[in-house]
Amino acid sequence: MKYFIGFDVGSTKTHALVVDESGQCVGAGKAGGGNYQAVGYDGLKAALRESLGAALQMSGIGKAQIAGAGFGIAGYDFPSDRAPHLAAMATLGLSCPMEVVNDGVNGLLAGATRGVGVNVTAGSSNNCRGRNHHGKEGRIVGNGTLFGEFGGAMEIVQRGLQMVNYAWIQRRPATALTRIYLAAVGAKNELDLMEGLSNEKYQLPTSLAAQVSEAARHSDAAAQEIIRWAGEELGWLAVSVARQIEMENEAVEIIQSGSVFEAGKAITQPMAEIVLQHCPRAKLIRLDGPPVVGAVLLGMEQANFDGYAVRDRMARTAKEVVK
Repeated sequence: MKYFIGFDVGSTKTHALVVDESGQCVGAGKAGGGNYQAVGYDGLKAALRESLGAALQMSGIGKAQIAGAGFGIAGYDFPSDRAPHLAAMATLGLSCPMEVVNDGVNGLLAGATRGVGVNVTAGSSNNCRGRNHHGKEGRIVGNGTLFGEFGGAMEIVQRGLQMVNYAWIQRRPATALTRIYLAAVGAKNELDLMEGLSNEKYQLPTSLAAQVSEAARHSDAAAQEIIRWAGEELGWLAVSVARQIEMENEAVEIIQSGSVFEAGKAITQPMAEIVLQHCPRAKLIRLDGPPVVGAVLLGMEQANFDGYAVRDRMARTAKEVVK
C-alpha cells in the first residue's frame, strides 16, 4: 500500500493529512501557523514537525512508507523563498519526492477539475492562483493591502475600523461596528480606541471579520457596504488571474476557499456579479472539503500517481479527520 502526505500551512494553523492509494484518509495532524513572515523559519519547522508527528501517529505508519509529499505554504511567494523553504522541509527527514507551492494553490488542486482554473482564497488575508490546461500559471502578489488586494478577514477588519472612525468624526452615520470594535479590545470610547491602535496598545483580531458579517446580516449599513466591497474585490482577483491564464472566455472554474466565504450570499453574490461581467462562462464553486487535500494531490503528482482518480474519496474522508 502506498501512502502520501500533504501539508496546508497557513498564518494561523497548519494541517497535515496522510492518505493511502485508495483515497482513504488515514491520519491527520494540526499545529499553529507556519508562515515564516510571522513565525520565522524556526516556527515553520516546528509547525511542520508537530503536524507530521500527529498525522503519522494517527495513521500508524512510518516516514519511510510515504511515497510523495506536497506542501502548500503561506509566505512562499517568490523564487527567493524556495531554498529556505526546501531546507525547512528537509528537517522532517522524509525520503520521498517533495514539492512546495504557495498555499493558495491547495484550493485550486482540491477543488478544480484536474487542478485547472482559478482559486480565490479568503481567510486571514487573501490570495488567488490559477493554472490553465497548458500549465500556464497566474497569480496575484498575495500580500494584501500594500498592493491593493482586498477581501480577506484582515482587510475586512481594517475597512471596518475606517467605518468606525468615519462615524466618530461624523463623516457618516453611526454604525453598530463601533460597539463591536470597542468591545473587542476593551476600549472605553472611540478616542481611546484610536489612541490605543495608533500607539499599538490595542490589536484588532482577524476574527472580527465574522462579527462584521453578522452585523451586515442585521442590516447595519456600514457592515453591508464592507461585505459587498469585499465580495467585489475577491471577484476582481478572480478576473485578473483568469485573464493571466487566458481563460476569461472559457468555462473557467473559480474555486472559493477560506473562512470568509462562510458569510454566504452577502459576499458570494457581489463576487459573482464582477466575475460574470468579465468571465461570462465562469462557474463559481465553493470548495467542499479541506484545502490540505490539494497538498496531498501535489504529493501524489510527485510520485507519478493520479490522485484525481481518488480525489472524491479523499475529500469525503478528509472531513472526518481534519478538524
